[in-house]
Amino acid sequence: MIDLNDLNVYTEYDLQKMINHLNNFPELCREAWRKAMLLELPQDYSDIDRVMVLGMGGSAIGGDLISRLIVNEAKIPITVNRSYNLPAYVDKRTLIIACSYSGYTEETLSALAQALDVDAKCMVISTGGKLKEIAEEKHLPLFTFDYDAQPRATLPFSFMAVYCTLQRLGIICDKSADIAETIKILEQLSQQLDITIPLEKNQAKQMAEKLYGKFIFIYGSEITSEIAYRWKTQFNENSKNWAANESFSELNHNTIVGYQYPADFAQNALIILLRSSLISKPILARYQATCRILEQGKIKHSIVDVGGENALAQMLSLVLLGDYISYYLAILNEVDPTPIETIDKLKHELRKDQA
Repeated sequence: MIDLNDLNVYTEYDLQKMINHLNNFPELCREAWRKAMLLELPQDYSDIDRVMVLGMGGSAIGGDLISRLIVNEAKIPITVNRSYNLPAYVDKRTLIIACSYSGYTEETLSALAQALDVDAKCMVISTGGKLKEIAEEKHLPLFTFDYDAQPRATLPFSFMAVYCTLQRLGIICDKSADIAETIKILEQLSQQLDITIPLEKNQAKQMAEKLYGKFIFIYGSEITSEIAYRWKTQFNENSKNWAANESFSELNHNTIVGYQYPADFAQNALIILLRSSLISKPILARYQATCRILEQGKIKHSIVDVGGENALAQMLSLVLLGDYISYYLAILNEVDPTPIETIDKLKHELRKDQA
């Protein structure tokens, strides 16, 4: 196995310096929040019945996280649409936030066009491309940023742009204090998980070693449900590793029955349970009961706890921890965490079919 304490391995495998994006995560959050506070929003954009984020992959996950984070505060629904088409209920009292790093995501462009056709209130988050052109042509609120990275590494921009917009429209209360506290916690975490911190003191390196060579399953609930999905996608894209996610308490009604077969599968699997002090007591009891079942079945599992009272800090620190773990697992898998060659190949195949 690769020695994660050998700094030379990062030079050998992290050819496009993904580690820099992870280390920059706290500062990017600060920059994105400051920039979003300056965005001009039409006054009537607060007169809405729902918010829908359009996006795919790394451009959509911010909406997923926020919808869970504010579910007990927002009086209107916040949803994410990963589709070429919009549901029929989208109308002029819907705020559509189209998010695409490149500005060329097919599904997002298609759905935005439909939103404009029904006079929905629209805004755009992008670095440029066709999406930016549409925003400028239609005089839509446009949050742009210049940051060269894979979309999944630009989460601070898509997350903070949406979160700040909801605050400014009065959908959620003032989050300035939470933002300041969260960034401090993220800065501390980033220092603790950096490549220079040895395995013996580095939680992310330790977890990556546990996961090496394994099929990975991530369980979450309530505030950690969407974080579990983020971890899954980061293991896929950064580590190039098999991974899947599940949520309590739904998994207790089906998934736990499937632990029996194939009989030898458990030998190569590891389940991570993302747990938070903010999760309700009935669900925490299910965590405990599920762990007992896993122990009885001799199924490898590991609980990852996140503390603190600030829900935003809990969420983003757990997100960042998962990013670092997936990074170190990529190094153990002897792959560069940045490229997504299979996705690029798929896009090439689609272009051939459309030609």
